[in-house]
Amino acid sequence: MGLEDLGDLALHLIISKLDAKDTAILSCVSKRFRVSASDERLWFKFCSDDLELSAPEDPYGNPLPSFKATYQIWREVFIMYPWLLVRRVKRCWNTLKSWMAANFPEAGATLRKGATEAEIKEMEDTLGVKLPLPTKVLYRFCDGQEITSVFSSGSEHGSSLGLVGGYSFYEHIVNVYLLPLSQVIAETKEFVRHLGFSNRSKYIVVAASSTYREKLFFLNCSNAQLYVGTKKLSIDGEMIPCVPSTLINPVHNLHGSHQQDAMLLWLEEHGRRLHSGIIGLREEGGVRSINLFPEIPPLCSTSVTNGVQTRASSVLVPELSDLQQESERYWFSYSIRMRLLPEGCIINGASFGSCQLYWRHWIIRSNDTVMSDVNGEAVIGKYPLLYPDGREFVYESCTPLTSSSGSVEGAFTFVPGRSIRFP
Repeated sequence: MGLEDLGDLALHLIISKLDAKDTAILSCVSKRFRVSASDERLWFKFCSDDLELSAPEDPYGNPLPSFKATYQIWREVFIMYPWLLVRRVKRCWNTLKSWMAANFPEAGATLRKGATEAEIKEMEDTLGVKLPLPTKVLYRFCDGQEITSVFSSGSEHGSSLGLVGGYSFYEHIVNVYLLPLSQVIAETKEFVRHLGFSNRSKYIVVAASSTYREKLFFLNCSNAQLYVGTKKLSIDGEMIPCVPSTLINPVHNLHGSHQQDAMLLWLEEHGRRLHSGIIGLREEGGVRSINLFPEIPPLCSTSVTNGVQTRASSVLVPELSDLQQESERYWFSYSIRMRLLPEGCIINGASFGSCQLYWRHWIIRSNDTVMSDVNGEAVIGKYPLLYPDGREFVYESCTPLTSSSGSVEGAFTFVPGRSIRFP
């Protein structure tokens, strides 16, 4: 018995086990197979599995008449790229866009439509580079963000809508966004002009802070590594790699099976952290932004004592770090969050409706070397008064370390109720 002799149900079951490519091949065998292989349920499954699409639309969001036409057009638009890579990049952007749609729609509105092949080629020709395949596909799906920087907006702090986000401590405010290709060209030319580095000809600027604080990310189009500039960037081009080089696979081979560059890995990890709640939104003065201080263990340390919860986490501040300066090689910013839990402050079985910080003592180490030993009243000149209303007192500061690893340990002393000594 051949396939032609099978009943419709048996034939449908067999076709449902095929992938999209084999289904398309089978449709060329006979008229009956072509009819069976055109079943919309099959192509809905292919569009859902491969592209996470729930409605028939082209790569630019335009509606299409069927899922079969949708799958065909997507394959035609990205025919020059490995399909597995296209699917992976689509998932990456879906992860980021779905999080923004649910949590930060004002930032999602800044995402630009995907760049065309002609626009990518113009950028490559202008700067004399060849983008790694994963980064090319990333830009085909989304041409960065439409963000106004502090220099063109006149705003004191620039935009808070950067997809990458940032941090702040004292007057140091950072918020990073993805550059569209037009700004990639302009920023890269400016970088090369100021530094005059002929050996940096394969570097392009792909992300930057919209604030007055300069923080720039560079993609090396030759080795596909992503770098972030340090304090010495404007002096000698010093940078720090963002992704372990061992994770980067060949990125210029169209026939490779597992291309991944640092740009794709970086955005995938960022999306994972957003969706898992490791990082999230913070609102200050009515302004919302993605905050890079981790919020949950193991990257955030949490302790509860007598009803007072304290959380602490840190981030590297590369734009202040100086790899050539032993005492200030790596700068870190740390965030301390304190709140009084709903049960109040419990002391010897008695519950108090408030408590006030009086003293702090902590020790900052770089490996085993003590960098700072702080023992005194208040934090940044404040004596926060906590109530069981869920609100946190947040303060952020920074410290230099001689190595990339370190620790902070110590304690806060609170007075039950409210101290009459302090405001």
